[in-house]
Amino acid sequence: MQPGEKKEVLVRIVDDDPAVRDAESFMLRCKGWKTAVYPSASEFLTSDAPGVPGCLVLDIRMPGMTGLELQERMAERGIGVPIIFLTGHATVDTAVDTKKKGAVDFLQKPVENERLLAAIERACSASLARSRGELAPEELRAELARLSPREGEILGLIAEGVQNRAIAERLGLSERTVQGHRNNLYKRLRVHSEKEILAALERAGIRPGS
Repeated sequence: MQPGEKKEVLVRIVDDDPAVRDAESFMLRCKGWKTAVYPSASEFLTSDAPGVPGCLVLDIRMPGMTGLELQERMAERGIGVPIIFLTGHATVDTAVDTKKKGAVDFLQKPVENERLLAAIERACSASLARSRGELAPEELRAELARLSPREGEILGLIAEGVQNRAIAERLGLSERTVQGHRNNLYKRLRVHSEKEILAALERAGIRPGS
């Protein structure tokens, strides 16, 4: 994520174990993340602000409503906060099922901090991008992979700041054809300018000219 973007997202932690909640929240705040902690799934549903981008670090086995039941309730209510399951009670079937239902990751306790932080950054980056009407990094990479060689060539030149006339001369195309490709690329990548092209490529982890 870009510097300062951590301030725009919120990492929710739902776990019935106060020691786990506090330890995770402390670690994340030390890394610059904003956090909100909830002792139960029901309190999360009644107290959280789902419109704030970010993610949810969710335990599975909890008294009352389980993490799996919370995932279902969120889907029913259209709450699109990305879920990272973090549990000491993992099975392959459960992991597969939660991911089929939209969970972005499934980690088993105890988990290395770096692995959890990486999962949180991926989830929050995607959530923040969607809140801005942008493609998430994974979606960008998938869209870029579908470009034709010609589209990729023109995209690279646009990212380098080459204007339509120069692109047309270099590739032996008409300016109108180049503009058509530019418009299509902007639409597919959900951008509106060369500056946004560069930002999108950076979110996807791609450097111009690579």
